[in-house]
Amino acid sequence: MGALLSICTVGQLACCCGSAACGLCCSACPTCKSSTSSRLMYAVMLLVTTIVACVMLSPSVRDGLQKVPFCKENAIYSVPCENAVGFLSIYRIYFSLTLFFVLFSLMMIGVKSSRDSRAGIQNGFWAIKYLILIGGIVGAFFIPEGNTFGKVWMYFGLFGGFLFILVQLVVLIDFSHSWAESWVEKSEENNSNSWYYALFFFTLLHYVAVLTSVVLFYIYYTQASGCGLHMFFISINMILCIVLSLVSVLPQVQEVQPRSGLLQASLVSVFITYLTWTSLNNSPVSQCKPLIWQTSNKSYFDVQNIIGLVLSFICILYSCIKSSSNGLSSEVGSEENVIVSERADGVNTNDEERGVAEDNEEHGVVYSWSVFHFTLSLASLYLMMTLTNWYSPDSVINLSESTASMWVKMSSCWLCSIMYVWSLVAPVVLPDRDFS
Repeated sequence: MGALLSICTVGQLACCCGSAACGLCCSACPTCKSSTSSRLMYAVMLLVTTIVACVMLSPSVRDGLQKVPFCKENAIYSVPCENAVGFLSIYRIYFSLTLFFVLFSLMMIGVKSSRDSRAGIQNGFWAIKYLILIGGIVGAFFIPEGNTFGKVWMYFGLFGGFLFILVQLVVLIDFSHSWAESWVEKSEENNSNSWYYALFFFTLLHYVAVLTSVVLFYIYYTQASGCGLHMFFISINMILCIVLSLVSVLPQVQEVQPRSGLLQASLVSVFITYLTWTSLNNSPVSQCKPLIWQTSNKSYFDVQNIIGLVLSFICILYSCIKSSSNGLSSEVGSEENVIVSERADGVNTNDEERGVAEDNEEHGVVYSWSVFHFTLSLASLYLMMTLTNWYSPDSVINLSESTASMWVKMSSCWLCSIMYVWSLVAPVVLPDRDFS
């Protein structure tokens, strides 16, 4: 009996701590590879931490802590339990998560294949990783109180959130290119124009959404006196959307980049419009915003936060599942080439059909492990700022009003526009360089 228990214990530890845990992600995905399953496991870690952070913002949790004996003020040994909930608790949780991903990013610098000794750390030991993360989160709550930690970490969050917005733009452009190419190929294969009509429909839908949003912005965000800055933001971003749409269909651009088109430009315009909306809501000029966005409730969690969370996780999951190379991965060889070489070496690929995570990085990594973890650290900072309404520790009335966050989001709008336009005109301006 003892021998059986020892075998079961060893098996459970191997599943939780070793790379076998990755296979659990692939039980329903016959073509899942270890590169994909590992990325999904880290995304799950980010998701679980975000759920815990959302719970910390719940008013019911704060009220429940007041009933705990050692949290009461008249207790013999009183503990400041209010520090365990609220916006500053979110800062502490994501402080540990960000450092966790930064540490892994530094550890995985220079990994070329899964034969590297660090591959086991990347693809396994999941129980130990969670224990380390939990220990870091618990330790973060012992950071002394005061505005120093909140102020300093807020600026890290602003900078990291700004960079992750740019990452979202890169992923969005990659998705729009893949979307357009896929439907064009289907139209050519089936010799049907229905796919072209579908592309036209969604492009038109995006532009209608942008135009409707701009009209609503002018109606609700510029009517009061002293809203000149809002009007400037809305006008300049509308002009940028028009410019990037025109540039995307220029004959010179189409000649060197035939896959560029209005679908990509419309999606970027929608993204810029969304950033404009969130920036306007973070404006400290309360009279220039609709009443629905004016609140003094410190536990306020609005629609724009939910949209931000959904967009960020869609971006992360798309990056995890995407198998082709993109601007965020400096891979040694494409996943398809690695799989072909494995089959040429006689590796049995039947494990795919059984839902086992197959090692497809033996000859070269499919994605840069270091860059991937660094991107997750930026995502952690962005989620932290999103959950806290881009909170500033100096705010005492309305935690959703922040001049710094307003300018961060607005400047990211302009930089997103410049990046997209440059991605279109760069091959024209620099014909001797390879931008493929």
